[in-house]
Amino acid sequence: MSRATTETLNETLAIDREQDRVVDARKELAKQAAIVIAASLFVALCARVSLPLPFTPVPLTLQNFGVLVVGLLLGSRRAFAALVLYLVEGACGLPVFSLGSGVAYLLGPTGGFLFSYPFVALVAGYLYERSTRGFAWAALSSVAAELLLFAGGLSWLAVFTHSVSLAIRYGLYWFVFAEVIKVLMAAAVAARWRQRRSSQN
Repeated sequence: MSRATTETLNETLAIDREQDRVVDARKELAKQAAIVIAASLFVALCARVSLPLPFTPVPLTLQNFGVLVVGLLLGSRRAFAALVLYLVEGACGLPVFSLGSGVAYLLGPTGGFLFSYPFVALVAGYLYERSTRGFAWAALSSVAAELLLFAGGLSWLAVFTHSVSLAIRYGLYWFVFAEVIKVLMAAAVAARWRQRRSSQN
């Protein structure tokens, strides 16, 4: 085989390898995009499980559970992207929130909770992906994320109602027990998922 033929063959193989890398990168990008979209829809489904309460403008919903699960399972970056997409979907009028949709709903009394969601998922994912990935760490990561959630939600409510005491009454008292259950459920799902993945590897 001549030197020219060898160089031509090497160039062809290099081009083929580069094309394969491009194809693999596109497949991976499509896969990650599908995961992010599916996660935003999962939160939307959780939001449909909602119970309006007569004594507060904040409904009791599984939304927070969905956000925690997405954060724990997807990790910080993908979870953040999924919840940003979720807010964009709602702002565009898609029925992904518990009791409404659109920009006006985002600016309503529950807006602080909604705008906190990407950061809540980010915190839960960031802490959990840097831990031993057990149930206890999943629960602690979820608690830290919930603290951020209620800091954002109650601050918004305080501005909305012009009263810190009203914000706490409307946005905290009635939800503590339910949030404890959601944290434990999300931690159990994450720990179980991690255990199953470990057994498969």
